[in-house]
Amino acid sequence: MKALFALLLLGALACPFSSAAEKPNIVFILADDMGWSDLGCYGGEIQTPQLDSLAAGGLRFTQFYNTARCWPTRAALLTGYYAQQVQRDALPEVGGGAQGRRPGWARLLPDFLKPAGYRCYHSGKWHIDGDVLAGGFDRSLHVRNDGNYFTAKGNLLDDRPITPAADESGYYVTVATAQHAIDCLKDHAAHHSSQPFFHFIPFIAPHFPLHALPGDIAKYRDRYLAGWEAMREARFQRQKKAGLTATTLSPLEREVGPPYAFPEALQKLGPGEVNRPLPWDELSEAQRRFQATKMAIHAAMIDRMDHEIGRVIAQLKAMGAFDNTLIFFASDNGASAEIMVRHGGHDPQAAPGSSATYLCLGPGFSSACNTPHRRHKTWVHEGGIATPLIVHWPKGIPATNELRHTPAHMIDIVPTVLALAGIEKPAQWNGEPIPAAPGRSLVPAFVRDETIARDSLWWLHEGNRALRVGDWKIVAAKGAPWALYDLRTDRAEQQDLAEGMPERVREMDAVWQAQTDAFLDLARRSGAAKPAGNIDARPSR
Repeated sequence: MKALFALLLLGALACPFSSAAEKPNIVFILADDMGWSDLGCYGGEIQTPQLDSLAAGGLRFTQFYNTARCWPTRAALLTGYYAQQVQRDALPEVGGGAQGRRPGWARLLPDFLKPAGYRCYHSGKWHIDGDVLAGGFDRSLHVRNDGNYFTAKGNLLDDRPITPAADESGYYVTVATAQHAIDCLKDHAAHHSSQPFFHFIPFIAPHFPLHALPGDIAKYRDRYLAGWEAMREARFQRQKKAGLTATTLSPLEREVGPPYAFPEALQKLGPGEVNRPLPWDELSEAQRRFQATKMAIHAAMIDRMDHEIGRVIAQLKAMGAFDNTLIFFASDNGASAEIMVRHGGHDPQAAPGSSATYLCLGPGFSSACNTPHRRHKTWVHEGGIATPLIVHWPKGIPATNELRHTPAHMIDIVPTVLALAGIEKPAQWNGEPIPAAPGRSLVPAFVRDETIARDSLWWLHEGNRALRVGDWKIVAAKGAPWALYDLRTDRAEQQDLAEGMPERVREMDAVWQAQTDAFLDLARRSGAAKPAGNIDARPSR
């Protein structure tokens, strides 16, 4: 039976679906600042039964990647291009980043799905240039207020400002995001049941500030008093038992703190805050309690997100759409080592996790959330760019509770979805050729555990850079020389082989530079950059 399903799935690549009813519905759920090991099915102790159930009924990818930051990941996810190709992350001498504007040819996924009959919905964070509906979505809840989980103030409904309720005592944005998704699905079932749908659900949880419902925090209040070392070791042992990793466990990098220094934040947060992952037994009792409380709130935010995902799944089942809905779940970057105080500030007398507080996870427990990898959000070491990827589709993927080890990336989602929907992208826009997209369809990996062929995977963010070719990876923090790792046995990036293998480093360096130069050339042709010579100003090894 599995062989028959495999043949049918592969046949879908050659023959477009014959009717709209046969096209799969697509739901992509995205967490924000969630670590690789935070889910139960990836080794975590946080209660995530809904996502664990999807994993048990489908696939878990062990080497799936994001871009190390929120907005570049969203650009890659919805366009199928590296963010630098579409001016949504910076290149040397080129603007970009969160304020960059995509070229006209860099269309979002809904623009390709709608002509094929899809209705498209968005519920949650956006962080892509332009209005949501202009991006091809039919309905949207745009969560713009990322500084207070307990108010709808500043958010948009179908690109129009929301008027918050007079009494928002029952409001929590994770619940509101799921409720909007459910409302869209109910409306779809009532009025558009003959059409397939694409629903993008990017939660802002567990991004700072650490805000959670009191009952959810209570579940984890004392759970992390044993410290980050104990948490990392326990998660790592579960990961090894599950076959999720074959690496060693990276030691805590005690010299690595937040990526941005805000010394005034440490004063506002008080003596419980520490900005390095120091040995747990060297912390004061007050520091241990403060840090464990922050991790408890982080866990509560993920626990609540999982619960709300369960409500969305229940709606899919109630409308008879669950079996033919392809559900993806991933995170936009690794857990964050950032420590800052923004928006309304921080009241040290208020209950931790309440709207008057502004807490960030910090490097100690961020390291634990990214177990077994090194570094954090913004870095392109594995801790910054590795994300869980759960894929679940009962009608199309007969495999259950299986792992997929192929390296893959957010740029692969668009070609995967279009292949399954039987859609071919046009070759031109406004009479000009559209640049070739770098992503690959993951459909063959839905059938069996095989490596998707590709030349390389490439990263650049705020001067941090990396390239993966096969199982080899070169990586460097901003201003540092390349390090070389063999990811077959060292995803924890502990054994730097660069000194003993200089020729391999030079070859991979040339590939990284050629890719970067090609992206810069594309930006120049799009009018976004000035001519320049070789753009590589990094140290040589």
